[in-house]
Amino acid sequence: MSRRSYDSFAHESRVSKNRVTDDDLFDYVLRVALLSYLMTPKVAESPKTQHVSTESREHSSRLSALSNFSIGDMFRDVRDGSKSVKFPEKLLKVLEQKLQNIAMGKEAAYSDQLVRRTMGKFYGQFMVDTFKRQMKENRKIEELILMFATHATSVLKKEPTLAGEGWKLELNNQIAQFIKLLRESLRSVNHVSPELLSRLDTYTAKLAPTISQNPGYSQSDSGYDSASVRGDKDSGPVISSSIADMILVKVTGDLFKIPESALQAEVDKVRGSVVSEKAAMTDLKTCLKNINAGAPFPGRREDFESDAAWQHWRTLETTHLQQLMVIMVQFNPSLAKSTPSDILPSINTSNAGRPGSLYSQLDSPGALRHSSISSRRSLFVGVDMDDTAEGDDELPVGHHFTFIPPNPKKFYKRLVEYCLIADLERMMSPEVDDNDEVSLGILSPPHIELINECALRWRIPHSYRAACFLDLVKQFYERNDVPLECIPEALQNVTKVIQESELEFWPVPDVDYLANVYAALFNVFLSSLYHSMDAIPNLKQSDLKNFLPILDHIHESTLISRFDIDIGARVQDVQDRVRQVSAEWYDGNMREKQSAPGVNRALPLLLMTDEIETAAKALDKRFPEPILGKLDIVSLYVEVAVPRLVNDLRTSQKRLFESSMNGPTPDVPIQDIFALYRRTTTLMGMYRAFVPDGDLELDIPAFFEPYVRQWLVNTDDKTKNWVEAAITHDKFEAEGAAGHSSSIVDLFDSLRSPINFLQELKWEDTYQEGRFFTSLAKTISKAIDHYCRSVESLFLNEMFPRPSEYLQPQKSSAWLEKARQIAITGEKRVEPFNFRPESCVKLNNIEAARKLLDNMYNQMEADKIAEVIRASAPPVPEKTQRDTFLFSVKIAIAEGLVPLDSSPSSKLDTFVTLSDEAGTRLAKTRTIYESLSPRWDETFDLSVDKPLWLMVSVRDRALVGKHDIVGRAYLCLDPRRFSDFLSHELWMDLDTQGKILVRVSMEGEKDDILFHFGRAFRSLKRAEGDMLRIFIDKMSPFIQQCLSRNVIKTLIKSRDQGMDYNKALGNVTALYRQALGNTSSEPQIPLPSAEKPRIRPEELTDVEIEQAILPLFDYFDANLQTLNTYLSDTAKEMVMGRVWKEILGIIEGLLIPPLSDIASDMKPLSDKEVDIVFRWLKFLRDYFYANGEGPVSQEVLNNQKHRDVLSIRLYYDWHTDALMEECVRMMQQSLRAAPSMKKRAKSVYSQRNLGTIKERKKEKKQEAESASEQIIMRILRMRPGTQEFIAQQLQIMAAMQAEHEAHAREVEERKLKRQQNRDTIPPVPALPSH
Repeated sequence: MSRRSYDSFAHESRVSKNRVTDDDLFDYVLRVALLSYLMTPKVAESPKTQHVSTESREHSSRLSALSNFSIGDMFRDVRDGSKSVKFPEKLLKVLEQKLQNIAMGKEAAYSDQLVRRTMGKFYGQFMVDTFKRQMKENRKIEELILMFATHATSVLKKEPTLAGEGWKLELNNQIAQFIKLLRESLRSVNHVSPELLSRLDTYTAKLAPTISQNPGYSQSDSGYDSASVRGDKDSGPVISSSIADMILVKVTGDLFKIPESALQAEVDKVRGSVVSEKAAMTDLKTCLKNINAGAPFPGRREDFESDAAWQHWRTLETTHLQQLMVIMVQFNPSLAKSTPSDILPSINTSNAGRPGSLYSQLDSPGALRHSSISSRRSLFVGVDMDDTAEGDDELPVGHHFTFIPPNPKKFYKRLVEYCLIADLERMMSPEVDDNDEVSLGILSPPHIELINECALRWRIPHSYRAACFLDLVKQFYERNDVPLECIPEALQNVTKVIQESELEFWPVPDVDYLANVYAALFNVFLSSLYHSMDAIPNLKQSDLKNFLPILDHIHESTLISRFDIDIGARVQDVQDRVRQVSAEWYDGNMREKQSAPGVNRALPLLLMTDEIETAAKALDKRFPEPILGKLDIVSLYVEVAVPRLVNDLRTSQKRLFESSMNGPTPDVPIQDIFALYRRTTTLMGMYRAFVPDGDLELDIPAFFEPYVRQWLVNTDDKTKNWVEAAITHDKFEAEGAAGHSSSIVDLFDSLRSPINFLQELKWEDTYQEGRFFTSLAKTISKAIDHYCRSVESLFLNEMFPRPSEYLQPQKSSAWLEKARQIAITGEKRVEPFNFRPESCVKLNNIEAARKLLDNMYNQMEADKIAEVIRASAPPVPEKTQRDTFLFSVKIAIAEGLVPLDSSPSSKLDTFVTLSDEAGTRLAKTRTIYESLSPRWDETFDLSVDKPLWLMVSVRDRALVGKHDIVGRAYLCLDPRRFSDFLSHELWMDLDTQGKILVRVSMEGEKDDILFHFGRAFRSLKRAEGDMLRIFIDKMSPFIQQCLSRNVIKTLIKSRDQGMDYNKALGNVTALYRQALGNTSSEPQIPLPSAEKPRIRPEELTDVEIEQAILPLFDYFDANLQTLNTYLSDTAKEMVMGRVWKEILGIIEGLLIPPLSDIASDMKPLSDKEVDIVFRWLKFLRDYFYANGEGPVSQEVLNNQKHRDVLSIRLYYDWHTDALMEECVRMMQQSLRAAPSMKKRAKSVYSQRNLGTIKERKKEKKQEAESASEQIIMRILRMRPGTQEFIAQQLQIMAAMQAEHEAHAREVEERKLKRQQNRDTIPPVPALPSH
């Protein structure tokens, strides 16, 4: 390097303002480094001399020092400050190690014994856990210093060599040593607050004058090393001229690679002649004068956007310059002689206030700054800037400086670049191991201290320092010299400066410079972001984590808006790249999946929907917020991928449908179609959420509706198999407390699965969904009907077994044989029927099915669906098909049937069939055995869309061969005839002899969910009714046999002939119990011998009357055990209620004949016989009630039928004329009270769930009325000469009822017409003419 001449300042005129050479840079950096040393003097060591001669001199010097300083003065500014500054937590660890080294004598700079003792004492307290914890929580530097002062005081007071008040002066020295130790420890810690360093400088400055007043103390290289008060120096301080003691000068020489000899020569040449404290003071005064004169340097009004910013900068800059001048005067009082007193503020160390500083040294990330005394801030404010330049008129205005180069900012930038290059070379050298941790701030601590010293002397604002460092790091990054992680570190420096001073107070050139750097960085990393989009849709947060925070920082700063940079266009480029990559990804994946062999047409679409959904969710999770507030990656991805999928879906629509319908095992399973529906629905939902302004439309319901319709057809075809499979695998054994078997559970589980499936589809179109559920309800109704018919068939086989397949137990057969032998009459005896558990379980299944069906009704929300369909149904088109009507045909009873073999004692085993015009059998009733007046009471539903002729055939069942026809009748089901929707009773004459009663009602058959559920409930109800009826039919013959006129006559006859009736009935009972296996639990109590035999008593006793029907009680005991064990509570209640009703009917039949206008050959019973009948009724009622523990409740026992039977006894002995008069009176009264309109027949809708069924039963119960007039007519039927009266009364009843119905229909029609007139919108009147 060439030699430089410092003979005069004339060389400054030769320095170019536009070009910074290495020689010029070295000149100015060396000046600053040397000045830093001069402001921090190095004391040359001299041998120790004798002790102070007199104790009074030592004491007076200490007192003089104490009179100027105290600890309270030192921290007064902190207490009065705005807030405390916390030290880094890592400082405690570094300080602990240094204290340990001092205590062990390993630190040469702190080798004094007294210093080691005080430091050792404090180290002991420092290692206490509670103290460490307290310091970590507070992290206040003042508390740390005060704690040291406390322990140092305890040591110094005990020191015998410190006589009197000498320990106080030594305490100040010890505190200064501790502050020095803190500064050295902070050099090894990152991210040190500039405010903290400034505060330590303040404390050092306060301690300096106090210590310097004592000649017994010497200053070390960095402050105030103590030689103790025990010794003194022979001479005053001598400043070293060796560069070995000049730290920053050596750093400068190393930086510019100047040999030590040449560097020493340069220093010797400029020291004193060029570099001096006076020259530095002159530079500071020139800066102040330039500010007041409006010179370009260091700043003027034109450099700021507003007056407020200019005044803010001017105040801070002027104050800082004056503070530097004060500090220089403190360390060199001779400078005050050349400086007017009005320039320097008054010095008052006790009441100084610490100003906030904008120009605290920059704390570079990853390194520490090391400042000289010249950079320390004083505590003095209150300068009058208008007077700062007085007395300096001889100083010229302009750029006439010793230490400040012509273009300070360019020189500063070149210096930082030089330092960066040097530190990077050091990092890459072999001396630094690859595993060593290096700072992301790059700069080393010595270089940071040098840069800060130059920035301070060159008056480089912190705003430019931060922007310059960021610019250089950016340039090094673009050359791949530094890693990306260095950029955030540089940005952090910028953030700190902005936090200290807002951008509006920055100089305009610095703001523009930072904005320019930000714009360049934004372009660099936006390009990186652009290329990162190539990883979509597998882009991860980690791929962007390095530069995305940088982009966010720059974007949030809004600095780049100062330039005409179209950020929207740049971001649009990235958005277009995202769309392009997304499209390429989709097309490539779809081609790959479609080219795979052996896959169905739906699988590629299905797999793509899965991948799109997965990728979109992953992108949304990784990037929940748009990048830079504009780049929403997941929205752009969805915006491209979903429409392409929809387009492929539309293209494949026809082929998908054909592939899913080609045979029983289609190429595309229907499950894949519905999986595609769910995924497509999800993706469309995502599209609407992420792309709210998108115009993509896909009518998903219309696209997938054909598949749902086909699925419903397939489900309908499967239900028959479900029913048959459930019944096949059922053993009809009771499961659980409900008593039902497995088939009903299996069936409803199968039927529930399609309901769940439809609900899980979450169909968007509620009307279509309602139609789907309506179709499914129809399928369920058909399945329930099929199950009922199948179970009824099995039930009938059990209740009516063929002789070859089922035999009664041997004991019963033996009893029957013996009963025939002892029969009093030659009449055919009835074989009692014993019920099987399987039959009870089947009835329980029907009851359980009603509850399960009701649950299914609620699960479907059938009422809500019906309302949706009603409200949303499209206009009804013109009818192209006939309406369908549902006829309910009930085969009630037949009368007057004639046996085919003309035997007077012959009976018929009849059943009825219904056949259409083609001879196809549509319905068939059960067989009623041994009756010429059979009652079937079975109902059948027939769907009719046009008039249908039915042939009603009554047949006699034959065990072998063809069944004989007893008679035929014909019925036309014409919707026009039954359009009143009422129930019509039709007595039809058979073509041979006799007649049959058929009840017909009609309602419109609708494809309605409530209608289908009603039909399903009706199927269950009818199946339940039929099975109950069969239960009763199997019990009724034996009940009739036990409660017959023959038994009454036998009872009375046995008494008249003198038989021992007890013995005869006892034999019969014993034989019956033997046939049943002695199942009765009641013990037999033999009669006392005094009562045997009772010959010809005057009256029959209750015991005798009860024993006459004892076989019936035994029969009930035998079968009630089975019914009670295997029937559910509800079924048991229904069966026993029906049994009681049957008993009441049989009792009624013993007393009076049925109502008819045909003469009856039935004779009235005598009073004794009537008394026996009613006693039987009482015995049976008591048996079924059993004091509240019986199988039938008292409410059921005392029903209207029971009251009607009891009323028979009231009228039974009346005279014929009195009966006729009472009949006429009661008939007139009942007709007046009768409702005007006959109610419609029971509709399917009234049976759509258990709730409506219960309401119907409640209404029916309330409508139950006494039929006393009919009872009177039935009694009159046994009286001679009453046929004409009865026929007349029946005609009157029919005529009056027809008249009431006709009147009611007229009223109803008038109401309908008035309603239609109100609903008709009148025409708009014509406009009035003018």
